[in-house]
Amino acid sequence: MATKKAVDPRAYSRVVVDGDKQAASRAMLRAVGFADADFKVPQIGVASTWANLTPCNMHINELAKESCAGVDAAGAKSVLFNTITVSDGISMGTPGMRYSLVSREIIADSIEAVAGAAGLDGFVAIGGCDKNMPGCAMAMARLNRPSVFVYGGTIRPGVNRRDVVSVFEAVGAHAAGKLSDAGLLEIERTAIPGPGSCGGMYTANTMASAIEALGLSLPGSSAQEAVGQDKRADARRAGEAVVRLVKEGLKPRDILDRRAFENAITVVIALGGSTNAVLHLLAIAHAARVKLKLDDFTRIGRHVPVLADLRPSGRYSMSELVAIGGIQPLMKMLLDADLLHGDCLTVTGRTLRENLQNVPMYMSGQDIVRPLSNPLKKDSHLVVLYGNLAPEGAVAKLTGKEGERFEGVARVFEGEERATQAILAGRVRPGDVVVIRNEGPRGGPGMREMLSPTGAIMGRGLGDQVALITDGRFSGGSHGFVVGHISPEAAVGGPIGLLKTGDRVIVDARRREIRAALSAAEFKRRRAAWRAPKPYAVSGVLAKYASLVGSASQGAVTEPITAQRTDS
Repeated sequence: MATKKAVDPRAYSRVVVDGDKQAASRAMLRAVGFADADFKVPQIGVASTWANLTPCNMHINELAKESCAGVDAAGAKSVLFNTITVSDGISMGTPGMRYSLVSREIIADSIEAVAGAAGLDGFVAIGGCDKNMPGCAMAMARLNRPSVFVYGGTIRPGVNRRDVVSVFEAVGAHAAGKLSDAGLLEIERTAIPGPGSCGGMYTANTMASAIEALGLSLPGSSAQEAVGQDKRADARRAGEAVVRLVKEGLKPRDILDRRAFENAITVVIALGGSTNAVLHLLAIAHAARVKLKLDDFTRIGRHVPVLADLRPSGRYSMSELVAIGGIQPLMKMLLDADLLHGDCLTVTGRTLRENLQNVPMYMSGQDIVRPLSNPLKKDSHLVVLYGNLAPEGAVAKLTGKEGERFEGVARVFEGEERATQAILAGRVRPGDVVVIRNEGPRGGPGMREMLSPTGAIMGRGLGDQVALITDGRFSGGSHGFVVGHISPEAAVGGPIGLLKTGDRVIVDARRREIRAALSAAEFKRRRAAWRAPKPYAVSGVLAKYASLVGSASQGAVTEPITAQRTDS
């Protein structure tokens, strides 16, 4: 029998605090509250994304304190530190949204930098908004030190079950004359009642679910309201769990193999989750050195149905899913149908199958999650498309309600603002294919989300009459006939940059194709005349990001492409 490898629970902190030569390090730490005994136990970081600039993260400082208490009670020393967050919902439709995807990289970089510099033996990462969740997971995968992710939790519904998407769509209805000034103000005042992430199966709840399916958070963490004892207890248990992981030597890359990513993709599809999951799972896989491609979403999606009737295209909020048991019963359904890999390890130290063994199934009579025998859609709503407009791929979110094919006339806009203005002014009409370009990772820069134009389209009642394609991306709140992540992007000479208003564009989900009705010769002629647009930023973090970022088809990461693991 092979002997178990000895684990040093202080492998990193002892380098910083042990020995006479590190007396200065200890002196500095004494000033922040360390006692003699604290230098003899593992040091566990708690990375908080608290900020009082968005409801998604306004409560996370309280959760961070709970995680610290859990660490300390388990016999280690907690070290609390912060990283940034930005708000997609607040910056949406403005130049500030360019910083959103950039912030994912900054968050991953900053957690890596702090944990690496401080010699932390493990850490808890707490995220509550679209980009700090994948940013936390990327840092966990990069550092490969024992760690647990805690989701900040979903917001409760506003008046009349409203949420942030209700406001974006109200703007379109107001522009169309369907909603009064007073009506718009009333929706604005009542849609967002307090702390928590946006309340449908938008990007935050999608990524929380994906991270739990990956095995990086404790069971149930992804389906809890932001306020309440369940979430506080989850944060405390995460602190306790990391100490155990440090002592056992269980690290993120022991959990994040290829099968774990297949589990995450399966759960995202069954929930009807956001297209952003494609971008972020590719990025997390890259950080874990696991080979994952766009085509893996197609391969898995052929066999996985959409089961959850959740917003934006469905009827129910995340809070309503939480009330019937969250995603654990759904995962058990998928496992029993051999659609999940049950032998994947998780941060509990047990396998996914073991975690789900005693989970009760949904109550009878609920219609939020369909049975496998009666799905909302028999295969994935996340459709990867190729064609002469997207040689490297594009991603559509088509639930079946939008139809499977759209052919129309291109209306080309250089950037989101011009498109939104035209939609609100009534200049976009049935049969148009709105083309928004130079919004890709490099061209934006930052790959802005197109919730303002898609919300305006829905609000004006054009959701089933207009398509929208872009080299940018979409909020999890976007719905309609929309295609994003078109690669290569316009800024690097991609074919979307060669389209002209009046060209015919065909999107065919059945054939997984997106193309323009143009000959190869015409594309060649236009390409010869094409000139790269001037960069939006020539200094600062946006310029730095634009110079480093890769294609959306590979997750829009800024890390160099490295060799993959042999076990991936």
